Amino acid sequence: MRAIDLDGSLALQPAIVAAARRDGGWIDAADLGSRLRLWTDAATMRDFGQRLHDAPAGGMPGAAVTFLGSGDFHHLTVPLMAAAAQPFTLIHFDNHPDWVRFAPRWHCGSWVNRALELPHVARVVTIGPCSEDLAWPQLKGANLAALSAGRLELYPWQHAPSRILGAFGDGPGHRVAGGRIQWRCVGDDWNAFVDELAARIPTEAIWITIDKDVLRPQDATTNWDQGAMPLSALTRAVETLAGHRRVLGVDVCGEYAPPRHRNLRKRFEAWTDQPRDAEPREVAVNARTNDVLLALLTAVPS
Repeated sequence: MRAIDLDGSLALQPAIVAAARRDGGWIDAADLGSRLRLWTDAATMRDFGQRLHDAPAGGMPGAAVTFLGSGDFHHLTVPLMAAAAQPFTLIHFDNHPDWVRFAPRWHCGSWVNRALELPHVARVVTIGPCSEDLAWPQLKGANLAALSAGRLELYPWQHAPSRILGAFGDGPGHRVAGGRIQWRCVGDDWNAFVDELAARIPTEAIWITIDKDVLRPQDATTNWDQGAMPLSALTRAVETLAGHRRVLGVDVCGEYAPPRHRNLRKRFEAWTDQPRDAEPREVAVNARTNDVLLALLTAVPS
């Protein structure tokens, strides 16, 4: 198990610290945190990759579990996956699709496009969005081409149909009719959906990435607007998927960390997209949820 200390949020959770230190997987990257947070450049991503390589747990084989801190670091999923030795399907739990094409190349809201560029990623399956990112998605830079081509599937937990301009192909998670994307919302038939997905994933292996903002506020406190998925639904899905496919790795983000940006553009983005401060009593729920996830994920066979 690895914990990458980027923003101080994981250092406040004794169970995470103890598990990472026991496994030799505590990676101190606080000096890179502010440069990596929200978005970054290629040089800083190379620095991060070198930090992973030099750490005792760098390149850990098997179903390595990595905790990353805030969801502002979700783009770090890509270098974690880059060394995978076989084709896999990326299972992505998130309240946001993270598919924006006009954001900086290495951005927590655009990283799915980088994942789709990896030759061993056969498909990305995004599960759980409830956010307004799906309202008029084309105007917000959505990668609808990947959705139409079948490289990307998206299943909201709950969401109204999305208005679009033009037409493109249907897929397992959506139908296009009357200028709208009609989504297959999975909150009402969760167990059936999970069983169906586990049976038809096109690869023998999967990678699981979890942003805890997919969870309802009772189960997590994050820097972003949150979805409606109960923790029990998430654990049910992980257990089922791991029972049907080889899990190459898992990463988890979505802690709460106060935004402290020196960069003025990052400060403005945090002010507009992350307008609230969380109280310590709210943040305490993350440690309880992480205890559940840690017990579940470290038992997943490679």
